[in-house]
Amino acid sequence: MLNVKNINQYYGGSHILRDVSLQCTKGKVTVLLGRNGVGKTTLLKSLMGLVAIKTGSIELDGKPLQGTTPYERARAGVGFVPQGREIFARLTVEENLRMGLAYKSASTPIPAELFTLFPVLKQMINRRGGDLSGGQQQQLAIARALAAGPKLLILDEPTEGIQPSIIKDIGRVIRMLADRGDMAILLVEQYYDFAQELADDYLVMERGEFIAQGPGSEMEAKGIRNLVAI
Repeated sequence: MLNVKNINQYYGGSHILRDVSLQCTKGKVTVLLGRNGVGKTTLLKSLMGLVAIKTGSIELDGKPLQGTTPYERARAGVGFVPQGREIFARLTVEENLRMGLAYKSASTPIPAELFTLFPVLKQMINRRGGDLSGGQQQQLAIARALAAGPKLLILDEPTEGIQPSIIKDIGRVIRMLADRGDMAILLVEQYYDFAQELADDYLVMERGEFIAQGPGSEMEAKGIRNLVAI
């Protein structure tokens, strides 16, 4: 589904991403781990077109994405849930969800599945996003990214600042989405236990390059927890 080959990215004279290559497959959760400041968020922004890559290629379903705008990537099937959620605080839950459908016809209904995945959003459909709890806002951000039916879902630290009960709900939804088999999921996460539980494949980044990768089932045996401990 997602095929990234040898991408490099710079901020000024600093080499941030160094020949990074990765694949994300339909029906699988690929977990990206690493300490703060190693380039994880820069990689996600590069995939989404929010920062330009210097060299390399990014393909989704065999079609090149490099050089396209973020909204063109959204139309191509990339759903992005940024760190910090970035919902529209003054818009209602319904209006936030409709933002996820912005490039579709105005008559396009909000998918009913979103309210099955996150029942609290239906209960709070007319409440402003800024009035939701942090966990509810995270559920809204994920639902907004899912609204248009992406082929690839990118999540940047979805458990950050979230209460344990909602972390479990979010993990359940991520696993359910992957198991449907029609979507690839790339998850950046600091919470190791959450990442290990969901990982079909894992990647560990340090100083802008991958230093370990493999099947999620091998993470404990390979001592990945120690590699990413802060």
